[in-house]
This record gives sequence, structure tokens and C-alpha cells, in this order.
Amino acid sequence: MQKKGVSPHGFLPSFQHFATQAIHVGQDPDQWTSRAVVTPISMSTTFKQGAPGKHSGFEYSRSGNPTRNCLEKAVAALDGAKYSLAFASGLAATMTITHLLKAGDQIICMDDVYGGTNRYFRRVASEFGLKISFVDCSKTKLLEEAITPETKLVWVETPTNPSLKMIDIEACAHTVHKHGDIILVVDNTFMSAYFQRPLALGADICMYSATKYMNGHSDVVMGLVSVNSESLHDRLRFLQNSIGAVPSPFDCYLCNRGLKTLQVRMQRHFENGMAVAQFLESNPLVEKVIYPGLPSHPQHELAKRQCTGCPGMITFYIKGTLQHAETFLKNLKLFTLAESLGGYESLAELPAIMTHASVPKSHRDALGISDTLIRLSVGLEDKEDLMEDLGQALKAAHSPNAR
Repeated sequence: MQKKGVSPHGFLPSFQHFATQAIHVGQDPDQWTSRAVVTPISMSTTFKQGAPGKHSGFEYSRSGNPTRNCLEKAVAALDGAKYSLAFASGLAATMTITHLLKAGDQIICMDDVYGGTNRYFRRVASEFGLKISFVDCSKTKLLEEAITPETKLVWVETPTNPSLKMIDIEACAHTVHKHGDIILVVDNTFMSAYFQRPLALGADICMYSATKYMNGHSDVVMGLVSVNSESLHDRLRFLQNSIGAVPSPFDCYLCNRGLKTLQVRMQRHFENGMAVAQFLESNPLVEKVIYPGLPSHPQHELAKRQCTGCPGMITFYIKGTLQHAETFLKNLKLFTLAESLGGYESLAELPAIMTHASVPKSHRDALGISDTLIRLSVGLEDKEDLMEDLGQALKAAHSPNAR
């Protein structure tokens, strides 16, 4: 359920009880003999059994772990899901989901996705007999045309990485599910559970690289998957155990802790992201700004209809050439030149050379991932300081001395 009214900038109202669920679901101190208020880190790999084959819920840490169990319960609540599963990384989650399929099946993947997802589908999954089609799923007509009798899974991101296209999840779900037993997966990494709930919009699987906003501190590599279907959950739980790409208890503890501040972090990311996007859009040294929170975004109305706000992810084109982009990045003082996103610190990167370098150049060109496209992950610093940093770096990139 969502709160009544409208959130800032005309987005959907926030989900009810979100912060309370993040702090309390799965965290009851009474489940521990010590009554620990903070979830303990259960490092044990094995657990005592009362009799042969008679355990108390845990037998081996790959199959299940008390700390991981607490995290999975909390994530399920935040996604409005019945079940959640944690994995060793976002790509480990992607690989495990893909194992639901068999050779000869077709995957339709959004054409603009995280570079690692593109690489996995194009160079790994395809080698195991899966057919991969990259389609602009923001246009449901193209998605409809791409579906064949062999289609078993549709994979979308919204907003996409790095072009920040918005996908109408409800429209995609309608298109996909009228064809029968096709699984719709939504990578919700950029939005986090705070701003978007794909399962409520018709998706079958909601997944994350929890490395980003869900953990939020740039100190954990992890993947998360949420579902409502008992059958899908049972199959994924079997694969989680059989493949074994599970996170460590310590990482589960850190991510569980990160969830406790997810609401306040995402609110600040939205505030800072909007301020930075507006600043860049008014700067004459910037060619174009792409941010779903801005009215200039071509799918701004869809974003307001589907989400409770926007994260701190901004893509923009700097005026000039690759040299201008590199000089801009070199002169940043608060923004760190680094891959990844969603932490408390602000990051900047050049996707064509960094996160999306593995995507074929012809594909990058078609998506507009040029040498002057810069991706920002706006952090939690004071927004005035961030805008000042971006302003001075833009001036430095276009000064006569920069050439």
C-alpha cells in the first residue's frame, strides 16, 4: 500500500510503513537466545542436528544461514514480495535466473542495459544454446514483434543503464503474459525498493545488484531476487543451493544494516539528484541532460506514474569531444572517477570507456553511448558543494588551457 497524496515533484506517494519494515521485519530479537537487538553474524558453516536428518532450520550455510535469512525477509517486505533470495553478486543472481531456462529457449533483453548483463547474455548464456535478442522494450510494439514460441524470459531495466530510458513495466507485463509462460524480470538496481516495486506492476521477478543503493555504502558485492510465485521461489531456491553463488554472512549483515537507512538515503539522493540535474540543464557547457525527474525527460510522465521518486543517477552529454570529457573528469574534486554507483559518495564515469566498454561499439553508437556521455552517481554530500564541483570542472574542461 502507498500513502495518500503525492510526493514532491508529482511522483507517486511513498510506500506505507517502508522505514518501519526496513528496521523491524526479520529482525525480532526473540529469535536469538541472546535477545540481540542487532542481527548477529552467524559465521558457522554447519549446524548441530538433534538426530540424523533432524535439524532446527539450518544444516549447512550454503543451503541457508541465519544472518542471510534475516536479510531475505527484510528485502521481501520492502519489495512487497512473498519471498526474497540473496546471491553473491548481481551477476550471480542473473546467472541463477538464467538457469531457469534450457537450450533453445529465447531471452529478450532490453537493448540498453548494464554492460555486465549485456556481456553475460551475449558471450556466456548464448554459448549454452540460449537465443538472445536485444530489443528496445520501451516500445511495446517492438517487444511484441520480438516474442516467438521459444521466448521464455524478458529482461528489462528501468531506468536503463546508462541512457536512463524508462520502461512501462505494466505494459510490458501485459504484452509478455498474454503469450503464456514467459517470465518478466525487472532489474530494479537504479530505483531501489524505495522508489519502485516491479512485482506490484506485473513483473514476475525483481532483481538487484545490491552492491548499489540497497546496500548503499560501496562495501558489499551482492545480488537480490524477489518473487511472489511459490513455484518460481522453489525453483530459484533449489538453484541457489545447487549452484552455490551465495553471499557471506558478513556481507548479509552489512547489507541488512544498509537497508535500515535506505529510506533516508534515497530521499537525499532524490533531493541532490534533482538539484544537480537542474544545475546541469541550465549550464551552457552541457549539451543535454537525461534525468527522469526532469520535465524534459521524454518519459517523465511515465516516471511519475510508476515511481515514488528518482535516485541520484544522471546522464549528460558534455559539449565538445572526448578530450573535453576526460578533462572534466580529471578536474573533479568531490566526485570520484570510478565505476559502480549508489553509495553515499558521488561518482562519475565515462561509460564508453569504462562500464560499457565490453558492449560492441556499433551497439554503443546505436544507443547513444558516445565519448561525451558522462554518468553521475550523485551521493549524499551537500548539494551546493556538488554543484560547485561540477561547475568548476566544466569550466576547466572548456578553458583555453585545456586544449
